[in-house]
Amino acid sequence: MSKARSIYHVCRRIEWLAPSLSEGYRGSSQDEADGFIHFSTAAQVQDSVAKHRAGQDGLVLIAVDADRLGGDLRWEPSRGGALFPHLYGPLPPDAVKWVADLPLDRTSNRHIFPPIED
Repeated sequence: MSKARSIYHVCRRIEWLAPSLSEGYRGSSQDEADGFIHFSTAAQVQDSVAKHRAGQDGLVLIAVDADRLGGDLRWEPSRGGALFPHLYGPLPPDAVKWVADLPLDRTSNRHIFPPIED
């Protein structure tokens, strides 16, 4: 299994800004219900957003250094048997590479992604 160096999480901006970063981000309301923070690789994130966040405004894309997450990061089968990264614990602030707004293109009703890489 090849592990990506960068993994990506998408949530509402208000969910990202709500907690104190010193405590670590614990995920969106969906993540809390599932018991882990959902991530995607660069190859998976656009399809994940189209499936789970279609038409939603006010989203952010969070790039994370997967190598900094240790044993709390697990690669588990999900959609179509593909392995997706799931974090079982809070996201430490020092693992976050960057955060970008994920605007919605009103014409296509799809989100506009910044350049992303593995």
